[in-house]
Amino acid sequence: MPDHIHMLVSIPPKISVSSFMGYLKGKSALMIFDKHANLKYKYGNRHFWAEGYYVSIVGLNEATIRKYMQEQEKHDIMVDKLSIKEYEDPFKG
Repeated sequence: MPDHIHMLVSIPPKISVSSFMGYLKGKSALMIFDKHANLKYKYGNRHFWAEGYYVSIVGLNEATIRKYMQEQEKHDIMVDKLSIKEYEDPFKG
């Protein structure tokens, strides 16, 4: 999605959701900035992710949620192909 990410993860009970999310957001932001240096200009001070998150427990409906996420991904890929924007380096003329 353009403004959020869907993830289906399993974490051990000994790790709190907030600890896991803090780790996940922190490490993923560093990895994204390392791979896509141009985003540093757009997201100064490395504020890449929003502060909050939404968590829901998955039980018997895990297959339904997986299917929903796959359909969202297909839709997002299709929309991205229709609206590809080239990155322009501010230091090149």
